[in-house]
Amino acid sequence: MANRFRRAGGFLAVALLGITLGDCAQQSSFLHPYGQIASQQRTLFLEIIGWMMIVCLPVFILVPWFAWRYRRKNSKTAYDPNWGFNWSLEFLIWGVPFAIVGILAYLIWSWENDLDPYRPIASDKPPLEVQVVGLDWKWLFIYPEQHIATVGVLGLPTDRPVHFTITSDAVMQAFFIPSLGSQIYAMAGMKTQLNLIADHAGTLRGENTQFNGMGFHMQKFSVDAMAKPAFDAWVKTVRDAAPRPLDAGTYAILSQRTTADEAQQRLDMNALPAATLYFSDPEPDLFSKIVSKYRPPYPSSYPKEAMEAGQHKKAEAHQ
Repeated sequence: MANRFRRAGGFLAVALLGITLGDCAQQSSFLHPYGQIASQQRTLFLEIIGWMMIVCLPVFILVPWFAWRYRRKNSKTAYDPNWGFNWSLEFLIWGVPFAIVGILAYLIWSWENDLDPYRPIASDKPPLEVQVVGLDWKWLFIYPEQHIATVGVLGLPTDRPVHFTITSDAVMQAFFIPSLGSQIYAMAGMKTQLNLIADHAGTLRGENTQFNGMGFHMQKFSVDAMAKPAFDAWVKTVRDAAPRPLDAGTYAILSQRTTADEAQQRLDMNALPAATLYFSDPEPDLFSKIVSKYRPPYPSSYPKEAMEAGQHKKAEAHQ
């Protein structure tokens, strides 16, 4: 009786775990997509799983079957110690995986162009431009057309493409909204691009998936996908509630190594929702300044002495 209860308890635990993981996947995963890109990624993922089952299922089934059929005490099985080679088995063992690899390669190649993060999404509406800056340990979102900026929350209109231009003002980071798809890296002195679209409204989760220090686990943000009238109202709310513009002085405080909560306190924005900051009138060239501060505009801007020292080292290495 005790064994039955233990088995029932174990089955219940597995079932609850499956429900919990399923709910988590529904809220923040491409398995429950809120956009076109994540939906395509889910389709590709399921196709790959299906083809891989051709390799995995025979292993899961045949290994226990062989272990039972050819066990030591099974006297009914023929004993043939001199058997060593069979063309049919060799073909199955090597031919099937080879074919599966070819099929998977074709699938990934055929989907690659559609899932290119730099590829614009076809739409009759112009894309919304959002500039993203990765900081320690928060994300800054600049809306050049709306003349606002936010931290901790990213507002997006539904059924309209969004073009992200992404960089980092700290170490390398990874920008990811699982329910919309396509993780992409943010690097200092470089600009990466990402095109996404939200098909229907909802509150999603965004995060940094690249470990970058003690505040890494706090570097998450809320993504509010909303219809166009709601998005326009949200933009007005941000502009009206912003206590200060995003000028050089404000950015100098914001870019310090702090979480969104700590930055909120330093900037005296405690009246806003927790871990959320609103700014009005960001400097028009702020994003370009952040990118260019990590690289000289021309190679000739390097000191002459440093260039000569580098050439001398190269010559010594060749010798």
